[in-house]
Amino acid sequence: MIRPGSRVLRGGSRAVRWLAGWWMRRGLRTRITVTVGGVAMVALGALAWVATGLIGVTITGAVDAELATAAATVASKLAAGVHETGVTDESVSGISGQVAIRVTDTAGTPLDDDGPLPIDNAQLRLLAAGEPVTAFSSDGPTRWLGVVATVPDGSPRLVLVGANLIGFAAVLRRGAAGLTLAALLAGLGVTLAAWTAVRLALLPVDRMRAAAVTLPPGQRLPVPAAADELHALAVELNELLARRDNASARLERFTGDAAHELRSPVASIRAQAEVAVLHPDPLLVEETLRSVASEAARLSDLLSDLLALARADAGARPPASEVDLAAEARAALLRADPERGNGGGPAGPAMTLSVPVPICAAASPGEVALVLDNLVSNARRYAKSRVRISVLPAGRTVRLMVDDDGPGVPEADRERVFDRFTRLEAGRGGVSGGAGLGLALVHALVVGRGGTVRMTASPCGGARVEVRWPTFQAVE
Repeated sequence: MIRPGSRVLRGGSRAVRWLAGWWMRRGLRTRITVTVGGVAMVALGALAWVATGLIGVTITGAVDAELATAAATVASKLAAGVHETGVTDESVSGISGQVAIRVTDTAGTPLDDDGPLPIDNAQLRLLAAGEPVTAFSSDGPTRWLGVVATVPDGSPRLVLVGANLIGFAAVLRRGAAGLTLAALLAGLGVTLAAWTAVRLALLPVDRMRAAAVTLPPGQRLPVPAAADELHALAVELNELLARRDNASARLERFTGDAAHELRSPVASIRAQAEVAVLHPDPLLVEETLRSVASEAARLSDLLSDLLALARADAGARPPASEVDLAAEARAALLRADPERGNGGGPAGPAMTLSVPVPICAAASPGEVALVLDNLVSNARRYAKSRVRISVLPAGRTVRLMVDDDGPGVPEADRERVFDRFTRLEAGRGGVSGGAGLGLALVHALVVGRGGTVRMTASPCGGARVEVRWPTFQAVE
């Protein structure tokens, strides 16, 4: 059942949403100007209202002082024995014109034979209590003030004095109109000033925006000398432009390197296939097929690494889970040399694993497997006789260290080796056989989980790659 007021409430909520949407579609300059102008109008209007009230209080205060003087004079005459009708016949003038004088007893009964009082009983009680009142009639407002006097026989009398507030309403109307007009003009002036000030304040931003649109790569926006918000905005925009240029340069370099690396195995496979077709030799078929299979495996590994890097860059990774690094490291060693496992032998360097205590990292099993496979493969490629893998706890992180006794990495290249398609001189000469993506993939996967990767010198004499993952408990 629809309640009676539900339709009205829905209509009101739609109107509020429409108004909010309309307001948000306005420009920043318009919103600031309207807000400042509206606040100024309200503040100045309130000030005009208060000023009008002060004008009225000032006028009635002056009349009250005049009436108090006249009432004191009449009360002193009554105390001296002058009859009530005698004091009311006197003429007293003031700034408000002729002052009316009436004398009553404490019950409000007139004693001056001048007819009924032009005030009601509620106003009479206020006057008896010493409070001035304003009585309104067809002749205009009249201000009254009462004073209690004692005649010679000891009986009290209530002396009432009143004066017409000549022009009081007209003064208030004119004052209110004048002050309201002044407030309106001042508010319009403030609005115009706000519009101009906001326009001038946003002008450098407009110039900065126009410059950023047409800015060629490599150049930066001019930074204002004043250390203000525009200075900070220019600095942040320049940093953003620097990141854009770096990203564009990396993308171009990555695309070129990827095209070059993909072209090499494809060209090799094509060349060998064409030679086999043009010059068929049954004796070389097995060798040709083995070479083609090797190049195809190299191409497959390269594509797999590129896809893994693309997924890491896109942030497409599964939720972190509790991964046992000891078990994953043992599995990586078996994948590296399934016939030997951890034992070592003539087929390659000896591989050892050291895990003093069980510890888990916050990652996914697939990521950990990729990291370990790449690190172990890289260490085996350059090691002379041994590879050592260590897994150690380190507070809220877990350390994975892979050491080898190979030639090591020069200190100047230890940061650069994590860039994509980066190979040192030996690698470029074809000795390593890698594409320069393994360590880049390790870096992307570990940093994506909030970890760190660094290359240092190994106690074994070669290189050490140290990976730090957050522990699963730290992530929770």
